[in-house]
Amino acid sequence: MTQKYIDGLMALVIAQARAVKIPVSGDIDPQVRLNRRARTRFGCCIRKNGSYTIELSAKLAEQGREEAVLQVLAHEVLHTCYGCSNHGARWRAYAQRMNEVYGYRVRRTDQYQDLGIEDDRPVRYFVVCQLCGRRIPRMKRSPLVDHPERYRCACGGSLRVEEAGAGQVKNGKM
Repeated sequence: MTQKYIDGLMALVIAQARAVKIPVSGDIDPQVRLNRRARTRFGCCIRKNGSYTIELSAKLAEQGREEAVLQVLAHEVLHTCYGCSNHGARWRAYAQRMNEVYGYRVRRTDQYQDLGIEDDRPVRYFVVCQLCGRRIPRMKRSPLVDHPERYRCACGGSLRVEEAGAGQVKNGKM
């Protein structure tokens, strides 16, 4: 997707929000900033001196579907509303309105597979269910990795941790 195309999508999202009486800021930079370094987030709303800049992951812009880009832009545009700098009740109500009217799935967080892009972050650990064999990739240490005995798989099985081998660098894929 080109910069011009993405900027047009953001203008569309802003117009959609205003059409359903969501009070988005009138001071949003019309040019979406593409972030080439973002690895764990797809978008960001930055407030500086009372105006807003929306960032979008370049990876999402390159690999994602138009629907996914619109959804992330809608998520970030909602953060420009008064009282919506977090994901509180007001932000959730506005997100629900956008979802109902325009068919988005705006929510607090999204996953790579939900947006249709490849997750190429290196996997360091797999948490493995002893009962069903499910393998849960983890990129870094966490309470789950450090203490799998405190958790259970969705099937009820106990968990153990394996370190990913040298060949297992992409989210569970060789």
